[in-house]
Amino acid sequence: MKQTSEKKHWDEYWEASRDLDEVYSNDGRIIAHLSRVVDFEDLKVLEVGAGSGRDSDDIASRGGIVYTLDYSEEALDLMRVSLKSPIEIVCGDAKAVPFTEGSLDVVFHQGLLEHFRDPETLIRENHRILKKGGILLIDVPQRLHYYTLLKHILMAFGKWFAGWETEFSPGQLRELIRAEGFEIVAMYGENLYPPIWYRGLRRILRKIGLKLPMYPLQLAGFRRTLKKMIPPAIRLNTSMIVGCIARKV
Repeated sequence: MKQTSEKKHWDEYWEASRDLDEVYSNDGRIIAHLSRVVDFEDLKVLEVGAGSGRDSDDIASRGGIVYTLDYSEEALDLMRVSLKSPIEIVCGDAKAVPFTEGSLDVVFHQGLLEHFRDPETLIRENHRILKKGGILLIDVPQRLHYYTLLKHILMAFGKWFAGWETEFSPGQLRELIRAEGFEIVAMYGENLYPPIWYRGLRRILRKIGLKLPMYPLQLAGFRRTLKKMIPPAIRLNTSMIVGCIARKV
């Protein structure tokens, strides 16, 4: 039987993650990359598989008309008590969202597509609900990274928190999105800070009563300098995260 990522995995994850001070954010990368192509003021924006909804909270604070969608009751409850901006929280299936065709200006999701064995169906639904010229951002794990090896080992032993997950090369992600009627606007590669190995170690040590700081060193300036030194093509193909911004044609 093929492994799958199911609702129960996310209910368990978000039930155990009620304290958002202990849950890593996306470090502003979603907002930063979307801001390259849109001004959020008065735009209708949907985050699919929103989880904590923190990126959506930021977009709403910038004037966006924002909706968050998830199917985990635990995630929905968390958003209801933690979001600070006026956001409409929707319970629904990412492959059949309760929005009419061509009704949204921006759709985005992070950490979602990799949990679908039929990713084209999710992208097709994103296309349906976007207006012509609307923007889609997809942010997923990149294939050529040690994270890929670690998670596949854990999946082999049935220990992966999300049940099942895949990953994408930049070329594969680009072609998946193009095939569903989008033109590519930009691609990006990003690494996490702190890195995934530190986050995993911190989580393990917490279980035995040892608490490492969430962010061991504040090296924002150094990280920006290092990022500029790495050619974009190399960064895109070796970073942990690959993202794509596309426009509905």
